[in-house]
Amino acid sequence: MKHKIVKNNKYYTISVYTLVTIIIAAICIKIIMNIESTLVFLSSIIGVLSSFLLGFFIAYIINPLAKFISQSILKNIFRIKPIKIRKVISVLLAYIIVFGLIATILFYIIPQIVDTLSQISTFIESAQTGYNKVMAQIKAIEEKNPSWDLQPVYEFIEGIPSLVSDFITDKLPQILPAVFSTSFSVISGVINFLIAVIVSIYMLTDKPHLINNAKKLVYVLFKTEKADKIITTAGECNKIFGDFIIGKMIDSLIIGILCWIAMTALNIPYALVISVVVGITNMIPYFGPFIGAIPGVVLLIIVDIKFAIIFAILILILQQFDGLYLGPKILGESTGLRPIWIIFAITVGGWAAGVVGMFLGVPVTAVIAYLVDKSIKVNISKKNIVFEENKETGIMDRSGMIVDETEYQVKVVDEEGE
Repeated sequence: MKHKIVKNNKYYTISVYTLVTIIIAAICIKIIMNIESTLVFLSSIIGVLSSFLLGFFIAYIINPLAKFISQSILKNIFRIKPIKIRKVISVLLAYIIVFGLIATILFYIIPQIVDTLSQISTFIESAQTGYNKVMAQIKAIEEKNPSWDLQPVYEFIEGIPSLVSDFITDKLPQILPAVFSTSFSVISGVINFLIAVIVSIYMLTDKPHLINNAKKLVYVLFKTEKADKIITTAGECNKIFGDFIIGKMIDSLIIGILCWIAMTALNIPYALVISVVVGITNMIPYFGPFIGAIPGVVLLIIVDIKFAIIFAILILILQQFDGLYLGPKILGESTGLRPIWIIFAITVGGWAAGVVGMFLGVPVTAVIAYLVDKSIKVNISKKNIVFEENKETGIMDRSGMIVDETEYQVKVVDEEGE
Protein backbone atom coordinates (compact mmCIF):
# COMPACT_ATOMS: atom_id res chain seq x y z
CA MET A 1 0.00 0.00 0.00
CA LYS A 2 1.46 3.33 -1.07
CA HIS A 3 1.30 6.36 1.19
CA LYS A 4 1.25 9.77 -0.44
CA ILE A 5 3.26 12.47 1.36
CA VAL A 6 1.10 15.55 1.82
CA LYS A 7 2.82 18.90 2.21
CA ASN A 8 1.87 20.68 5.44
CA ASN A 9 2.31 24.42 4.94
CA LYS A 10 2.26 25.12 8.69
CA TYR A 11 5.15 22.80 9.56
CA TYR A 12 6.96 23.76 6.36
CA THR A 13 6.92 27.42 7.41
CA ILE A 14 8.08 26.52 10.93
CA SER A 15 10.95 24.48 9.48
CA VAL A 16 12.03 27.33 7.20
CA TYR A 17 11.99 29.84 10.06
CA THR A 18 13.92 27.44 12.28
CA LEU A 19 16.55 26.85 9.60
CA VAL A 20 16.93 30.58 8.95
CA THR A 21 17.25 31.24 12.69
CA ILE A 22 19.97 28.60 13.05
CA ILE A 23 21.88 30.01 10.08
CA ILE A 24 21.67 33.58 11.44
CA ALA A 25 22.75 32.40 14.91
CA ALA A 26 25.70 30.50 13.41
CA ILE A 27 26.76 33.61 11.45
CA CYS A 28 26.50 35.80 14.57
CA ILE A 29 28.59 33.33 16.60
CA LYS A 30 31.17 33.21 13.81
CA ILE A 31 31.34 37.02 13.73
CA ILE A 32 31.72 37.28 17.52
CA MET A 33 34.39 34.59 17.67
CA ASN A 34 36.39 36.32 14.92
CA ILE A 35 35.56 39.94 15.68
CA GLU A 36 38.97 41.32 14.67
CA SER A 37 38.99 39.69 11.24
CA THR A 38 35.33 40.70 10.80
CA LEU A 39 36.17 44.35 11.49
CA VAL A 40 39.07 44.20 9.04
CA PHE A 41 36.76 42.67 6.43
CA LEU A 42 34.10 45.32 7.00
CA SER A 43 36.73 48.05 6.83
CA SER A 44 37.99 46.74 3.49
CA ILE A 45 34.43 46.62 2.13
CA ILE A 46 33.80 50.21 3.25
CA GLY A 47 37.09 51.23 1.64
CA VAL A 48 36.05 49.69 -1.67
CA LEU A 49 32.60 51.28 -1.50
CA SER A 50 33.84 54.62 -0.14
CA SER A 51 33.53 56.37 -3.52
CA PHE A 52 29.95 55.20 -3.91
CA LEU A 53 29.04 56.12 -0.33
CA LEU A 54 30.58 59.57 -0.75
CA GLY A 55 28.86 59.92 -4.11
CA PHE A 56 25.51 59.08 -2.53
CA PHE A 57 26.12 61.68 0.20
CA ILE A 58 27.08 64.36 -2.36
CA ALA A 59 23.98 63.58 -4.41
CA TYR A 60 21.86 63.67 -1.24
CA ILE A 61 23.21 67.12 -0.36
CA ILE A 62 22.93 68.63 -3.86
CA ASN A 63 19.52 67.13 -4.64
CA PRO A 64 17.46 69.82 -2.77
CA LEU A 65 19.33 72.60 -4.60
CA ALA A 66 18.84 70.89 -7.99
CA LYS A 67 15.17 70.36 -7.19
CA PHE A 68 14.76 74.02 -6.21
CA ILE A 69 16.42 75.20 -9.43
CA SER A 70 14.28 72.87 -11.53
CA GLN A 71 10.93 73.75 -9.93
CA SER A 72 11.23 77.35 -8.76
CA ILE A 73 13.53 78.82 -11.42
CA LEU A 74 13.45 76.80 -14.63
CA LYS A 75 9.78 75.82 -14.47
CA ASN A 76 8.11 78.81 -12.81
CA ILE A 77 10.34 81.66 -14.02
CA PHE A 78 11.78 80.52 -17.36
CA ARG A 79 8.75 78.34 -18.21
CA ILE A 80 10.82 75.38 -19.39
CA LYS A 81 8.36 72.48 -19.66
CA PRO A 82 10.40 69.41 -20.81
CA ILE A 83 11.33 67.53 -17.63
CA LYS A 84 14.52 65.99 -19.04
CA ILE A 85 15.90 69.37 -20.12
CA ARG A 86 15.11 70.87 -16.70
CA LYS A 87 16.76 67.93 -14.95
CA VAL A 88 20.01 68.22 -16.91
CA ILE A 89 20.21 72.01 -16.55
CA SER A 90 19.29 71.99 -12.83
CA VAL A 91 21.86 69.31 -11.97
CA LEU A 92 24.54 71.12 -13.96
CA LEU A 93 23.78 74.48 -12.32
CA ALA A 94 23.66 72.92 -8.84
CA TYR A 95 27.14 71.43 -9.25
CA ILE A 96 28.49 74.69 -10.71
CA ILE A 97 27.11 76.67 -7.76
CA VAL A 98 28.35 74.28 -5.04
CA PHE A 99 31.82 73.56 -6.43
CA GLY A 100 32.22 77.12 -7.68
CA LEU A 101 31.59 78.36 -4.15
CA ILE A 102 34.13 75.86 -2.77
CA ALA A 103 36.71 76.87 -5.39
CA THR A 104 36.18 80.58 -4.64
CA ILE A 105 36.65 80.03 -0.92
CA LEU A 106 39.82 77.99 -1.52
CA PHE A 107 41.13 80.71 -3.86
CA TYR A 108 41.01 83.18 -0.98
CA ILE A 109 41.95 80.74 1.78
CA ILE A 110 45.15 79.25 0.33
CA PRO A 111 47.05 82.61 0.28
CA GLN A 112 46.03 83.16 3.90
CA ILE A 113 47.28 79.69 4.83
CA VAL A 114 50.65 80.49 3.23
CA ASP A 115 50.70 83.78 5.13
CA THR A 116 49.90 81.88 8.34
CA LEU A 117 52.82 79.52 7.82
CA SER A 118 55.18 82.45 7.28
CA GLN A 119 53.78 84.01 10.45
CA ILE A 120 54.57 80.81 12.35
CA SER A 121 58.14 80.84 11.05
CA THR A 122 58.46 84.45 12.23
CA PHE A 123 57.14 83.34 15.61
CA ILE A 124 59.84 80.68 15.80
CA GLU A 125 62.53 83.29 15.03
CA SER A 126 61.12 85.60 17.73
CA ALA A 127 61.07 82.70 20.17
CA GLN A 128 64.78 82.12 19.50
CA THR A 129 65.47 85.83 20.03
CA GLY A 130 63.44 85.77 23.25
CA TYR A 131 65.37 82.72 24.43
CA ASN A 132 68.69 84.52 23.92
CA LYS A 133 67.40 87.58 25.79
CA VAL A 134 66.26 85.47 28.75
CA MET A 135 69.66 83.76 28.94
CA ALA A 136 71.44 87.13 28.85
CA GLN A 137 69.18 88.51 31.61
CA ILE A 138 69.82 85.48 33.84
CA LYS A 139 73.57 85.94 33.41
CA ALA A 140 73.30 89.64 34.27
CA ILE A 141 71.25 88.90 37.41
CA GLU A 142 73.74 86.23 38.44
CA GLU A 143 76.65 88.65 38.03
CA LYS A 144 74.93 91.34 40.11
CA ASN A 145 73.89 88.88 42.83
CA PRO A 146 76.61 86.25 43.26
CA SER A 147 74.86 84.87 46.36
CA TRP A 148 71.81 83.82 44.35
CA ASP A 149 71.97 80.27 43.11
CA LEU A 150 70.41 80.51 39.62
CA GLN A 151 72.32 77.56 38.22
CA PRO A 152 69.28 75.17 38.17
CA VAL A 153 67.20 77.77 36.29
CA TYR A 154 70.09 78.45 33.92
CA GLU A 155 70.61 74.74 33.23
CA PHE A 156 66.90 74.18 32.62
CA ILE A 157 66.58 77.01 30.11
CA GLU A 158 69.89 76.11 28.51
CA GLY A 159 68.64 72.55 28.02
CA ILE A 160 65.49 73.60 26.12
CA PRO A 161 67.18 73.71 22.65
CA SER A 162 68.66 70.25 23.20
CA LEU A 163 65.23 68.93 24.21
CA VAL A 164 63.71 70.38 21.04
CA SER A 165 66.58 68.97 18.99
CA ASP A 166 66.21 65.53 20.55
CA PHE A 167 62.48 65.61 19.93
CA ILE A 168 62.97 66.44 16.25
CA THR A 169 65.71 63.81 15.91
CA ASP A 170 63.58 61.11 17.52
CA LYS A 171 60.36 61.97 15.76
CA LEU A 172 61.71 62.88 12.31
CA PRO A 173 62.15 59.24 11.17
CA GLN A 174 58.50 58.71 12.10
CA ILE A 175 57.28 61.99 10.63
CA LEU A 176 58.83 61.57 7.15
CA PRO A 177 57.13 58.21 6.38
CA ALA A 178 53.88 59.71 7.67
CA VAL A 179 54.34 62.67 5.29
CA PHE A 180 54.87 60.34 2.31
CA SER A 181 51.94 58.19 3.40
CA THR A 182 49.78 61.29 3.75
CA SER A 183 50.81 62.47 0.28
CA PHE A 184 49.74 59.18 -1.28
CA SER A 185 46.54 59.28 0.78
CA VAL A 186 45.79 62.78 -0.51
CA ILE A 187 46.30 61.67 -4.13
CA SER A 188 44.12 58.61 -3.54
CA GLY A 189 41.54 60.79 -1.80
CA VAL A 190 41.41 63.21 -4.74
CA ILE A 191 40.87 60.31 -7.17
CA ASN A 192 38.14 58.83 -4.95
CA PHE A 193 36.51 62.24 -4.66
CA LEU A 194 36.42 62.68 -8.45
CA ILE A 195 34.89 59.21 -8.80
CA ALA A 196 32.36 60.11 -6.08
CA VAL A 197 31.36 63.29 -7.94
CA ILE A 198 30.79 61.29 -11.14
CA VAL A 199 28.79 58.69 -9.20
CA SER A 200 26.69 61.43 -7.59
CA ILE A 201 25.88 62.95 -11.00
CA TYR A 202 24.63 59.60 -12.27
CA MET A 203 22.64 59.10 -9.07
CA LEU A 204 20.90 62.45 -9.49
CA THR A 205 20.11 61.95 -13.16
CA ASP A 206 18.92 58.36 -12.55
CA LYS A 207 17.13 59.16 -9.27
CA PRO A 208 13.60 58.19 -10.43
CA HIS A 209 14.90 54.91 -11.87
CA LEU A 210 16.75 54.02 -8.64
CA ILE A 211 13.78 54.90 -6.42
CA ASN A 212 11.36 52.94 -8.60
CA ASN A 213 13.56 49.83 -8.50
CA ALA A 214 13.87 50.10 -4.72
CA LYS A 215 10.08 50.32 -4.36
CA LYS A 216 9.55 47.34 -6.65
CA LEU A 217 12.00 45.31 -4.56
CA VAL A 218 10.15 46.20 -1.34
CA TYR A 219 6.81 45.13 -2.82
CA VAL A 220 8.36 41.87 -4.06
CA LEU A 221 9.86 40.98 -0.66
CA PHE A 222 6.90 42.00 1.53
CA LYS A 223 3.14 41.91 1.48
CA THR A 224 1.37 44.95 0.05
CA GLU A 225 0.25 46.43 3.39
CA LYS A 226 3.66 45.85 4.96
CA ALA A 227 5.40 47.33 1.91
CA ASP A 228 3.18 50.44 2.10
CA LYS A 229 4.18 50.94 5.74
CA ILE A 230 7.88 50.42 4.95
CA ILE A 231 7.83 52.97 2.12
CA THR A 232 5.90 55.50 4.22
CA THR A 233 8.28 55.03 7.16
CA ALA A 234 11.30 55.33 4.87
CA GLY A 235 9.90 58.62 3.55
CA GLU A 236 9.51 59.98 7.09
CA CYS A 237 13.04 58.87 8.02
CA ASN A 238 14.40 60.53 4.88
CA LYS A 239 12.59 63.76 5.82
CA ILE A 240 14.01 63.73 9.36
CA PHE A 241 17.54 62.99 8.14
CA GLY A 242 17.41 65.39 5.19
CA ASP A 243 15.83 68.29 7.11
CA PHE A 244 18.59 68.12 9.70
CA ILE A 245 21.45 67.84 7.18
CA ILE A 246 20.23 70.65 4.92
CA GLY A 247 19.06 72.84 7.79
CA LYS A 248 22.35 72.46 9.65
CA MET A 249 24.31 73.29 6.51
CA ILE A 250 22.31 76.52 6.03
CA ASP A 251 22.70 77.33 9.72
CA SER A 252 26.47 76.75 9.60
CA LEU A 253 26.82 78.82 6.43
CA ILE A 254 25.08 81.76 8.13
CA ILE A 255 27.24 81.40 11.26
CA GLY A 256 30.41 81.28 9.13
CA ILE A 257 29.38 84.43 7.25
CA LEU A 258 28.47 86.26 10.47
CA CYS A 259 31.82 85.25 11.99
CA TRP A 260 33.67 86.57 8.92
CA ILE A 261 31.73 89.88 8.97
CA ALA A 262 32.35 90.37 12.70
CA MET A 263 36.06 89.50 12.47
CA THR A 264 36.51 91.82 9.49
CA ALA A 265 34.72 94.66 11.31
CA LEU A 266 36.95 94.12 14.37
CA ASN A 267 40.11 93.98 12.19
CA ILE A 268 40.97 90.50 13.42
CA PRO A 269 43.48 88.84 11.06
CA TYR A 270 42.88 85.60 9.14
CA ALA A 271 39.14 86.26 9.22
CA LEU A 272 38.28 84.10 6.20
CA VAL A 273 40.34 81.05 7.20
CA ILE A 274 39.04 81.03 10.77
CA SER A 275 35.44 81.70 9.71
CA VAL A 276 35.49 78.75 7.30
CA VAL A 277 36.73 76.47 10.11
CA VAL A 278 34.05 77.83 12.46
CA GLY A 279 31.34 77.32 9.81
CA ILE A 280 32.40 73.73 9.08
CA THR A 281 32.71 72.67 12.72
CA ASN A 282 29.38 74.35 13.50
CA MET A 283 27.81 71.36 11.74
CA ILE A 284 28.41 69.51 15.02
CA PRO A 285 25.62 70.52 17.46
CA TYR A 286 26.53 72.14 20.78
CA PHE A 287 30.29 71.41 20.72
CA GLY A 288 31.01 72.46 17.12
CA PRO A 289 31.58 76.20 17.68
CA PHE A 290 34.01 75.52 20.54
CA ILE A 291 35.88 72.86 18.54
CA GLY A 292 36.23 75.35 15.68
CA ALA A 293 37.33 78.10 18.05
CA ILE A 294 40.38 76.20 19.33
CA PRO A 295 42.57 76.46 16.18
CA GLY A 296 41.46 80.07 15.73
CA VAL A 297 42.46 81.02 19.27
CA VAL A 298 45.84 79.24 18.93
CA LEU A 299 46.53 81.00 15.63
CA LEU A 300 45.55 84.43 16.97
CA ILE A 301 47.67 83.99 20.10
CA ILE A 302 50.69 83.82 17.80
CA VAL A 303 49.68 87.15 16.27
CA ASP A 304 48.40 89.01 19.34
CA ILE A 305 46.71 87.69 22.48
CA LYS A 306 44.16 90.51 22.45
CA PHE A 307 42.83 89.22 19.11
CA ALA A 308 42.51 85.75 20.63
CA ILE A 309 40.48 87.08 23.57
CA ILE A 310 38.18 89.14 21.31
CA PHE A 311 37.68 86.13 19.03
CA ALA A 312 36.86 83.83 21.97
CA ILE A 313 34.19 86.31 23.17
CA LEU A 314 32.84 86.55 19.61
CA ILE A 315 32.50 82.75 19.36
CA LEU A 316 30.67 82.65 22.69
CA ILE A 317 28.19 85.27 21.42
CA LEU A 318 27.70 83.45 18.11
CA GLN A 319 27.14 80.15 19.90
CA GLN A 320 24.46 81.68 22.11
CA PHE A 321 22.80 83.35 19.12
CA ASP A 322 22.84 80.10 17.16
CA GLY A 323 21.63 77.95 20.04
CA LEU A 324 18.87 80.25 21.27
CA TYR A 325 17.58 81.86 18.06
CA LEU A 326 19.05 80.92 14.67
CA GLY A 327 19.20 77.14 15.14
CA PRO A 328 15.59 76.76 16.39
CA LYS A 329 14.33 79.06 13.59
CA ILE A 330 16.01 77.02 10.83
CA LEU A 331 15.96 73.49 12.24
CA GLY A 332 12.80 73.73 14.32
CA GLU A 333 11.93 70.25 15.61
CA SER A 334 13.59 68.44 12.70
CA THR A 335 15.20 65.86 14.99
CA GLY A 336 12.67 65.71 17.81
CA LEU A 337 15.49 64.79 20.19
CA ARG A 338 15.95 66.11 23.71
CA PRO A 339 19.34 67.73 24.48
CA ILE A 340 20.52 64.70 26.49
CA TRP A 341 20.02 62.43 23.46
CA ILE A 342 21.78 64.89 21.16
CA ILE A 343 24.82 64.89 23.47
CA PHE A 344 24.62 61.08 23.61
CA ALA A 345 24.51 60.90 19.78
CA ILE A 346 27.52 63.22 19.44
CA THR A 347 29.53 61.25 22.02
CA VAL A 348 28.81 57.81 20.55
CA GLY A 349 29.14 59.07 16.97
CA GLY A 350 32.50 60.65 17.75
CA TRP A 351 33.71 57.42 19.35
CA ALA A 352 32.56 55.33 16.39
CA ALA A 353 33.54 57.51 13.42
CA GLY A 354 35.38 60.61 14.61
CA VAL A 355 34.25 64.05 13.43
CA VAL A 356 31.98 62.61 10.73
CA GLY A 357 30.32 60.44 13.36
CA MET A 358 29.78 63.45 15.62
CA PHE A 359 27.89 65.15 12.79
CA LEU A 360 25.92 62.17 11.45
CA GLY A 361 25.25 60.72 14.90
CA VAL A 362 22.45 63.21 15.58
CA PRO A 363 20.28 62.55 12.47
CA VAL A 364 20.93 58.79 12.73
CA THR A 365 19.83 58.81 16.38
CA ALA A 366 16.80 60.93 15.42
CA VAL A 367 15.77 58.33 12.82
CA ILE A 368 16.23 55.47 15.33
CA ALA A 369 14.23 57.40 17.94
CA TYR A 370 11.45 57.97 15.40
CA LEU A 371 11.29 54.26 14.54
CA VAL A 372 11.27 53.22 18.21
CA ASP A 373 8.63 55.82 19.10
CA LYS A 374 6.44 54.69 16.19
CA SER A 375 6.74 51.04 17.25
CA ILE A 376 5.86 51.94 20.86
CA LYS A 377 2.78 53.91 19.76
CA VAL A 378 1.55 51.03 17.58
CA ASN A 379 1.92 48.49 20.42
CA ILE A 380 0.28 50.81 22.96
CA SER A 381 -2.61 51.38 20.55
CA LYS A 382 -3.05 47.62 20.12
CA LYS A 383 -3.28 47.21 23.90
CA ASN A 384 -5.81 50.11 24.16
CA ILE A 385 -3.72 51.86 26.80
CA VAL A 386 -4.42 55.55 27.42
CA PHE A 387 -2.04 57.77 29.40
CA GLU A 388 -2.84 60.89 31.38
CA GLU A 389 -0.19 63.44 32.30
CA ASN A 390 0.06 64.90 35.77
CA LYS A 391 0.08 68.68 35.27
CA GLU A 392 2.22 69.29 38.36
CA THR A 393 4.90 66.62 37.90
CA GLY A 394 4.66 66.17 34.11
CA ILE A 395 4.74 62.39 34.60
CA MET A 396 2.23 60.19 32.76
CA ASP A 397 0.19 57.40 34.31
CA ARG A 398 -2.16 54.96 32.70
CA SER A 399 -5.70 56.27 32.64
CA GLY A 400 -7.71 54.55 35.35
CA MET A 401 -4.85 54.33 37.87
CA ILE A 402 -3.73 56.69 40.63
CA VAL A 403 -0.16 56.92 41.89
CA ASP A 404 0.14 57.46 45.64
CA GLU A 405 3.44 59.32 45.85
CA THR A 406 3.53 59.24 49.64
CA GLU A 407 3.37 55.46 49.89
CA TYR A 408 4.85 54.77 46.45
CA GLN A 409 1.93 52.51 45.53
CA VAL A 410 -0.31 52.30 42.47
CA LYS A 411 -4.04 51.99 43.14
CA VAL A 412 -6.68 50.99 40.59
CA VAL A 413 -9.65 53.36 40.36
CA ASP A 414 -12.99 51.61 40.40
CA GLU A 415 -15.89 52.49 38.16
CA GLU A 416 -17.27 55.08 40.63
CA GLY A 417 -13.84 56.74 40.94
CA GLU A 418 -13.46 55.85 44.66
